[in-house]
Amino acid sequence: MNISEVSREKDISADTIRYYERIGLIPPVKRTSGGIRDFDEEDMRWIDFAKCMRSAGLSIESLIEYIKLYGEGEHTNLARKNLLMEESEKLEAKMNELSAAHTRLKMKIEHYDELLK
Repeated sequence: MNISEVSREKDISADTIRYYERIGLIPPVKRTSGGIRDFDEEDMRWIDFAKCMRSAGLSIESLIEYIKLYGEGEHTNLARKNLLMEESEKLEAKMNELSAAHTRLKMKIEHYDELLK
C-alpha cells in the first residue's frame, strides 16, 4: 500500500506517518524502486501500535526507545518489557487520576441536578 491508502485506512494523515517514520516512532518503511513507501502488514501493525500508544498518552521518547530496542533484536526483550512495564504503571496512575476527576465531575453534576429540581 502507498502512503495515501494507509492514511485513509488508518485515519491518520500522511504527514503524521512521515513524521512518525522520520523520528523513529515506526520502523523505516520499505520503498519501491521509485522511492515510494510500500507499506506491508507489519508496517500497518506498527502504525496501529503508535496510534494506540500515543492516544493513551505514552511519550514519543519512550516509544522511540522501544522501536530502537526492537530493531536491536531479541537480546533487548527484557529492556523492552521493562520499558513497557514502566509506561503501564504511568498509564495506570493517569487512569486513576482521570477516574477520580470523573467521579468528582459526576458529583458536581448531581449537585446541580438537585439544585435545578
